[in-house]
Amino acid sequence: MDSENKENAPLSKKALKKQQKEAEKAAKKAERAAQQAAEAEAAEGEDYSKDRYGNTAMIQSRDKPDRVLVKIRTLTASEANKKIWVRARLHTSRAKGKQCFVVLRQQHFNIQGLIAVNDKISKAMVRFASNITKESIVDVEGVVSTVPQKIESCTQQDVELQIEQIFVISQAEPRLPLQIDDAARADDDESQGPMVNQDTRLDNRILDLRTATNQAIFRLEGGVVQLFREALMKRDFVEVHTPKIISAASEGGANVFEVTYFKTSAYLAQSPQLYKQMAICSDFDRVFTIGAVFRAEDSNTHRHLTEFVGLDLEMAFNYHYHEALEVIGAMFNDIFRGLRDRYQTEIETVNRQYPAEPFKFLEPPLMLNYPEAVKMLRENGVEMGDEDDLTTPAEKLLGRLVKAKYDTDFFILDKFPMAVRPFYTMPDPEDPKQSNSYDIFMRGEEIMSGAQRIHDPKLLIERALHHELDLEKIKSYIDSFRYGAPPHAGGGIGLERVTMLYLGLDNIRKVSLFPRDPKRLTP
Repeated sequence: MDSENKENAPLSKKALKKQQKEAEKAAKKAERAAQQAAEAEAAEGEDYSKDRYGNTAMIQSRDKPDRVLVKIRTLTASEANKKIWVRARLHTSRAKGKQCFVVLRQQHFNIQGLIAVNDKISKAMVRFASNITKESIVDVEGVVSTVPQKIESCTQQDVELQIEQIFVISQAEPRLPLQIDDAARADDDESQGPMVNQDTRLDNRILDLRTATNQAIFRLEGGVVQLFREALMKRDFVEVHTPKIISAASEGGANVFEVTYFKTSAYLAQSPQLYKQMAICSDFDRVFTIGAVFRAEDSNTHRHLTEFVGLDLEMAFNYHYHEALEVIGAMFNDIFRGLRDRYQTEIETVNRQYPAEPFKFLEPPLMLNYPEAVKMLRENGVEMGDEDDLTTPAEKLLGRLVKAKYDTDFFILDKFPMAVRPFYTMPDPEDPKQSNSYDIFMRGEEIMSGAQRIHDPKLLIERALHHELDLEKIKSYIDSFRYGAPPHAGGGIGLERVTMLYLGLDNIRKVSLFPRDPKRLTP
């Protein structure tokens, strides 16, 4: 008999009898469960807490309760005995007899809460709280209470909440694609459960970003932007906004994203470079801009993205481009001091998951000439020519050598070879093989590239032709120098690299909210 006939054949008497017994057994089990539930409900009596917990109706801005919601980070022993309301995520819950411990989380702060049976709180309320799914958003009313021993697992270690009311505002699904606690563990700590790899994190970035570490990273990254803006505005810079859809490649070369622009083609800006310079020619004197930068480089490394945030600046100077370089160095020191002084909580939070040595810098910053760096590298076994660019391994080695010699994680490297710089870079007046250009490094990796720009249209055309650029496509750029242009210099900084290297992290995707690289276009 083939398999199809076997499936359609009637059951034997023995099989029917077995099936009947299993059905009777299941019915008795269900009856017992129902009876036990009824007995438990009867034993509990009337649920005198029924108005103190539950699932709220969807908030559609129908009502506006007269209720102040308190931030968890403000809850300390000085708030003891105060009755407050908190909105937070239910991080964990653990039922134990007639009580339930919960951890409530807001960003990178959390507090323990306790719901225990008493004359206000019924067993049913405790049971409800213990069954709320992780990551649900809840409104909780409770009394701030000091604790006899520090709660080491929470940021608020000296107090807990004696919960009197709890309502679910938005319920999370019971099955999470990753657990927040797993995503929050150090990469080398496998003792508490499975590790969460990078692709799983990025595929489920909404959950991954909820970890205390990520909350701290992106608050600090926002701080870099704020400090950059503050440092330049106090030095009379003007913030401008430049086009991101342009007619020609900003930096030359082929690493640009081409897009359809009505009946022609355009490119996503590799840099705001040309427009910063045009602003200087328009007498803005000192400008900066913050915005997206696009690079169509098929580089799948720890430090490359196809879209990143550029922090760019440009300024006119009087007689020497080092006037600009001094401003840039002072600006970076302002940023580093600000991060150290204002974001210590965030730095400590990140270091708990990703330990790193504190970032060191000198005042004023260390400045080396490119030939000095080449000499240091050659003395340590690196074979390179005078006009060769630095490879990534050479950069990292140079960073280690500088740290060992000067005890700084931050330095400026001046006078790069002309052959490795963009067409608009001013040649060195004494040595045409060198240029008035510089890179800036953090922990042995480049985070800024800059130079004195050519402000003479004849020399600019000569250099553009040398780089085989189509002059017609950059005509408006060249024309902007025909009517008198001041000498000027500047540079472009990668926000994500600054954040990554300041915190001593190992991958730029950790500091990009929703990273874009050659293999990732979602979420």
